[in-house]
Amino acid sequence: MNNPLLQEFNTPYTTAPFEQIKNEHYQPAFEQAIKESKAEIDAIVNNSEAPTFENTIEALDFSGYKLSRISSIFFNLNSAETNDEMQKIAQEVSPILTAFSNDVSLNFELFERVKTIYEQRNELKLTAEELMLLEKKYKGFSRNGANLNDIDKEKLRAIDTELSKLSLTFGENVLAETQNYELHITDKENLSGLPEGAIEDAAQTAKSKNKEGWIFTLDYPSYIPFMTYADNRELRKELSIVAGKKGFQDNEYNNEEIVLKMVKLRAQRSQLLGYKNHAHFVLEERMAESAEKVTTFLEDFLEKAKPKAVEQFNQLQEFATKKDGIKILQKWDGGYYSEKLKQELFDFDEEILKPYFQLENVIDGSFEIAKRLYGLHFKEVTTIQKYHPDVKTYEVTDENGDFIAVYYADFHPRPGKRNGAWKTGYKSQWIKDGENSRPHISIVCNFTKPTATKPSLLTFNEVTTLFHEFGHALHGMLANTTFPSLSGTSVSWDFVELPSQVMENWCFEKEALELFAKHYKTGEIIPIELIEKIKKASNFLEGLQTFRQVSFGILDMAWHSLGESDLAVGNSKINVKDFETEAFKSTQLYPDVAENCMSTAFSHIFQGGYSAGYYSYKWAEVLDADAFEYFKETGIFNKETASKFKDFVLSQGGTQKPMELYKQFRGHEPKPDALLKRAGLL
Repeated sequence: MNNPLLQEFNTPYTTAPFEQIKNEHYQPAFEQAIKESKAEIDAIVNNSEAPTFENTIEALDFSGYKLSRISSIFFNLNSAETNDEMQKIAQEVSPILTAFSNDVSLNFELFERVKTIYEQRNELKLTAEELMLLEKKYKGFSRNGANLNDIDKEKLRAIDTELSKLSLTFGENVLAETQNYELHITDKENLSGLPEGAIEDAAQTAKSKNKEGWIFTLDYPSYIPFMTYADNRELRKELSIVAGKKGFQDNEYNNEEIVLKMVKLRAQRSQLLGYKNHAHFVLEERMAESAEKVTTFLEDFLEKAKPKAVEQFNQLQEFATKKDGIKILQKWDGGYYSEKLKQELFDFDEEILKPYFQLENVIDGSFEIAKRLYGLHFKEVTTIQKYHPDVKTYEVTDENGDFIAVYYADFHPRPGKRNGAWKTGYKSQWIKDGENSRPHISIVCNFTKPTATKPSLLTFNEVTTLFHEFGHALHGMLANTTFPSLSGTSVSWDFVELPSQVMENWCFEKEALELFAKHYKTGEIIPIELIEKIKKASNFLEGLQTFRQVSFGILDMAWHSLGESDLAVGNSKINVKDFETEAFKSTQLYPDVAENCMSTAFSHIFQGGYSAGYYSYKWAEVLDADAFEYFKETGIFNKETASKFKDFVLSQGGTQKPMELYKQFRGHEPKPDALLKRAGLL
């Protein structure tokens, strides 16, 4: 079989040949690439020369290139463009990939070579980046079982294999639950309160399914407007409860057992490696450094946010009672009455913003801001192959015309695409043999689709989401490191959100908004009074929002602070819903909904790599607020400040400890005051 995945990619910038790849190519490609990767590892191990940084550490970091590219193509598409056949392949290849990863990390002879160099590190004249790579490679072995005896190594292999399968199944179940539900409305009265665009989108969805009326789904561009604007409280309740019970129903997609198994296996794994629990294992290598520090951080924010959160919740309850006689505010009321209260307090309806945020203009605006800050130029091209017609492809160059990156952007929901928004990549950056090999970066979102009469008009939340993911993309595009495993977003998880979250700040600044916020019909620049309202409303109910985000971090830490002894054989001691309710006790404001459970659809921590790491969003907010204060002090398009951010944060990847990079940019450690001030919590 002529397999495009196993041949040189004869494409512009060696981009992925998506149009030639078929499902039947993946399995044989994985098998062959693993075989070649094993041969590369064997060559390092069997090298008769004494271990050196070049023949062991560097060789190890550059090994497995073909396998890495095939994996990135397959697993990225399994999130953005999946089908039953791909999900079956994922279940088959994941254990094989895990086994290979274990073969490397548990290879005694390979570890001995790495260890020899690590023990000589003070005598070797290594650069700071080389020293960081050496330290990460050594810890990669020692923290993943290289020092275990043979029996415990086999236990670790079994745990890792099962975890990889469970994580995949968890995600597949959430996707199935998301796509198996639709709210089909045939009575026009039930559309009361909904914006014209949401109604038109729902009509278009119904038409695509050959049905009369309007269909709303659990995809965010459909779900959020309904929960925010629909006057029919019973239908809001129905939609809210269905969204909240993903993975928590008595059907084949139930994730309760998977949650308990994953938590138990993570606890077993960490204790096998000598750690108290999964949180201690994970956080040792994060910017926060310890579970205790994270717990203190979350508790401190909880303490600061709680008075304001309670005050704002009571304000919302009083407003709902006064307006509609709602005696007990429920979860399906929160978005609806928040929007109504905001309109009353600020004379401000989010819907009036949408005409100023046509997707194409927002994209151009993000590009113009990147040009002013970092000298980047984006040119849409048609020569780069796509995995779906919706995808846009760009060639990115610098102010000298030199090639910087390939950029893919995929903006709209569709069947086979999971909810949410994320940045990923199809090729990382590195420098070898004098050549700076540039990255291929992608963002995937689920924004409001164009309709028969309107282009894609974004909510302000979607605008900030686009800028958030674009910030991640810039972190990948501007990478400039020698080694692939230290490049771009290969940094501590509680540091990786800094470039993304700081980018959101430009969405609130007049100087930036005037570049792209133009009425899609008239071309009129967004009026200054609307900009002022955006800024005034930006802190609206921020205490409640902070409280909510901290609660998710607390739930994550609760699950991952469990030791194996806390989880009984057969899971008889722990009920997922009861455990979650107890974890949320200090942050609960709305009445509990018996049919709902967050953990069973908490994809960030059970599928997306944020286990014992959800706190990092709030952690990075402290960094981003402090960092943007610097931009505001010097000017939001100040070239010198932008150059410092690019040189010390965006381009450095994981070559230094994140706090050292931050201090080189800012001149001091981040201060939480900027965030507390911005959030109105001081």
